[in-house]
Amino acid sequence: MDLLSDILSHMKLQGTLYFRTSFTGKWGVKVPAFGRVARFHFAHRGRCMVKIECSNDTIALEQGDLLIVPRGAAHKLFSDAGSESCAAELDTVLQDSGFEGTGTLVYGEPGDDHETQLICGHFSFTDSINHPLIEQLPAYILLRNYGEISGAWMEQTLRVIGKEAGTEEIGSSIISLKLSEIIFVQALRAYLSETDNVVPGLRGFADKRIAKSLQAIHLNPDSNWTLEELASVAGMSRTAYTGLFGKLMNMTPLKYVTQWRMQVAREKLLESNSAIIRIAEATGYQSEAAFSRVFKKYFDLTPAAYRRQHRVNRQLGPEL
Repeated sequence: MDLLSDILSHMKLQGTLYFRTSFTGKWGVKVPAFGRVARFHFAHRGRCMVKIECSNDTIALEQGDLLIVPRGAAHKLFSDAGSESCAAELDTVLQDSGFEGTGTLVYGEPGDDHETQLICGHFSFTDSINHPLIEQLPAYILLRNYGEISGAWMEQTLRVIGKEAGTEEIGSSIISLKLSEIIFVQALRAYLSETDNVVPGLRGFADKRIAKSLQAIHLNPDSNWTLEELASVAGMSRTAYTGLFGKLMNMTPLKYVTQWRMQVAREKLLESNSAIIRIAEATGYQSEAAFSRVFKKYFDLTPAAYRRQHRVNRQLGPEL
């Protein structure tokens, strides 16, 4: 499995397509903050303005543009500069429009020729998993003319989503949902490939040498990785590799190895009945004691206690 796919599969990326909108006239919507999600808005038709709470930027979203808010920050969507101050809470908009979760969310002044059609949704990630890919992304990612720059297949995918989202035809929801997950992965890939624009801490994904060593770590988290071995995979000297990795990823190579091992171990503890010593060996530790010490440092619980607590929480969760 390639590097990006491996990370997102462990994070249990799961998409939820909210709705397709038909906003007309002077309108504004306040979208509340929500943890452990990445929100997206695709301008299927028309345009609007977006202001993200944790950023001073006001974004002009034009037809064909895709905006991703990686960490679920609160933001406003509005028709123009004059309508920002009267933006209504999302719950109020849903109530006033009579939207019940299917079809198109219609809101604004009826009969207005200026219509904004957005396709809006979010992607959730597993609790307790952390990775630079999500933690260090910027406040927002804006991809202009997304369908065009991503190629004919993506442009056609966006057209299909635009057609299916908001309809009540049989199977339309699952079609829109699965295609929107593809869009999110493609958007991350497009962002990470732009070396000059990627934020510090993620530039290693865009560097072929560093990315090659990251791929090796993900393929074999149980290997006894040393700096010399990782540098050799990258085709660099140990000194040059260590310096470049730290510059591009904001951490040492061996710290990344440990962090990824802990994410793999966490998943194995929750989703398998494997003995803890087997999980330790699968993540590069020869003794259960050594593995437990590192795991407790990251999660504040021993592996056995972590497994017990989270399995109990899963069983009791729906009733609490």
